[in-house]
Amino acid sequence: MKTLIVPTDFSPVSLNAVNYAAEMAMSIDASLLLLNVYQVPVTFTEVPVVNISIEALRNLSEEKIAALKKNLEHVTSGKLKIYAESRLGEVTDEIEALCKKIKPFAVVMGTKGASGLERLFLGSNTLTAIRHLTSPVIVIPPGAVYSGIKKMGFACDMNEVVQTTPSEKIHEVCNTFNAQLLVLNVDYNNRHFSPETPEESLLLHTMLEDLKPSYQFIDHPDIVEGIHQFAETHAVDMIITIPKKHKLLSALFQKSHTRELVFHAHIPIMCIHE
Repeated sequence: MKTLIVPTDFSPVSLNAVNYAAEMAMSIDASLLLLNVYQVPVTFTEVPVVNISIEALRNLSEEKIAALKKNLEHVTSGKLKIYAESRLGEVTDEIEALCKKIKPFAVVMGTKGASGLERLFLGSNTLTAIRHLTSPVIVIPPGAVYSGIKKMGFACDMNEVVQTTPSEKIHEVCNTFNAQLLVLNVDYNNRHFSPETPEESLLLHTMLEDLKPSYQFIDHPDIVEGIHQFAETHAVDMIITIPKKHKLLSALFQKSHTRELVFHAHIPIMCIHE
């Protein structure tokens, strides 16, 4: 059975990601593993002073994760297999340890919230997870509601596609959701068109041919805005991106007005490494 790992700090943004993941898990017959990673807060004076005991932190974490599990079991009427763990450590380290142990279908995480603290904590942990985890990470913006994955957009620059396209995972994801695949390539006045582009396009088509993808060549000066506009206009339910090749995810955590516009599009993004 597939498993979705969902880290949570019990903030509204992370709880929304939990609810999204629960609906997704039921739709693909997967189980859910809720994870809370707690850390010992330290007040820095001349001598570091621990504000609360590790035992108290552990008890609080276990109580809250158990309550969340119980609530989800009630909401889903027992139709969803749910596990829960609380761990002491660094967030990404503990997620990575779980990923190595159970090989999840994906890790589902919330992005930043409205407050400065949520932006700092959720933003940094999510980006760190994306950069270091080998398992796919699905990033859920605030307010996103799961209603099925019918269209998946794969952001591709048509460069070194054989070496960098995670075709096996793309096949698994599209087949799991029975979703239509749209290959999205953003360029502007053919700035990035090269003599190798036609061959790269053919190679990509050969790799993904059995998924019967449609190819969308978007003319826009900004890759993030181009993808955002296309996704909004064509009702794309999720974007697949390769973190090392595209700056789409980093853009979600920047403060410019145009990047914030993308962030508030409420379109989940799946990050799959090469």
